[in-house]
Amino acid sequence: MLDPARRAEAAELLRAAQRDRAPVDPLATIWPEIDATDAYEIQLLNIRERVRNENVTVHGHKVGLSATVMQQMMGVDEPDYGHLLSDMVLTEGTPVDLGRYCQPRIEVEIGYVLGRSLPGEGCTTADVLAATEYVVPSIELIDSRIKDWKIGIADTIADNASSAGVLLGAARVRPADLDPADVAAVLYRGDEEIARGNTSAVLGDPTEAVAWLARKVASYGVRLEAGHVVLPGSCTRAVDVRPGDEFRAEFAGLGPVSIAFLRAERPPGVHSTGHRRAGNRIRH
Repeated sequence: MLDPARRAEAAELLRAAQRDRAPVDPLATIWPEIDATDAYEIQLLNIRERVRNENVTVHGHKVGLSATVMQQMMGVDEPDYGHLLSDMVLTEGTPVDLGRYCQPRIEVEIGYVLGRSLPGEGCTTADVLAATEYVVPSIELIDSRIKDWKIGIADTIADNASSAGVLLGAARVRPADLDPADVAAVLYRGDEEIARGNTSAVLGDPTEAVAWLARKVASYGVRLEAGHVVLPGSCTRAVDVRPGDEFRAEFAGLGPVSIAFLRAERPPGVHSTGHRRAGNRIRH
């Protein structure tokens, strides 16, 4: 494990990588002794720093590594998680500026919008469904502050589970009117189909991923609160993003969600579009 000074150093390294759009070497290369506990503490250091100093709030959370094949690749036996902050919220119809990111990709998943807070320890899928106000189509923007996406489990956890953005479609469907465990999705770039999947790929049932998340974050003193958006994990492969790309995801029984990217990147430091502030402030 790392001592507090090295955790703080790692957190600053990742903050600078994001600020300067300059990915860094894998953390395990710099600190071979780093483990998952260190990584979650590093993540929380940066979340607290941003909430305290950058006028952002916690908008929700996301689950990563929810597919068995990804867990096997990382050598872990459970998912990981990250925070969604209010400045990560993207607006459908407003092109996204790639100049904000290092090496972005998109993923396709449903989102859960909570109408009331979830219990922590002992949270079940029944608790999640009862607390979910509605399910929505979503596209998640992911990014890595680690060079060339050469990430291990400590890298992705410390790097806020590679979180970068979330865009929700217009549809609002109550869980009673949709089986979240069996929603087919197809992703298009322009008119070309480039990926397809089913929500059953997410731990067999994405609702279980949300319940796992509620139990997991409770051990760090965090709760999933009313108004939060929770992304349970992608049901398709991640897709690299290029300037000018336009994507549309179609969800059976739920509807579409689309995202477009500006044709030219703006240089670092120039104000980007496609974000709005939203969310509920929570304390860690």
